[in-house]
Amino acid sequence: MSFFLLPGAWVLHPQQPDWGLGQIQSAVGHRVTVNFAHAGKVLVNTAVVSLQVLEDHELDAYLDAEAKAGKATRGAA
Repeated sequence: MSFFLLPGAWVLHPQQPDWGLGQIQSAVGHRVTVNFAHAGKVLVNTAVVSLQVLEDHELDAYLDAEAKAGKATRGAA
């Protein structure tokens, strides 16, 4: 899974949905630094957590749902 975890990719943390949308800042081995909209910068061990990488269409759908709910998430990430 970490093969797809490249800087700039948009992700969600499946066990922490309140953290919102995150953008990968760096990835070295299983250590991935992600800037989450509602949690800030977090170091994630991908040997323990499988981040959900969002494809373009999934990102668009996520942002549309957030906009309808009145939440802004992309600006922080």
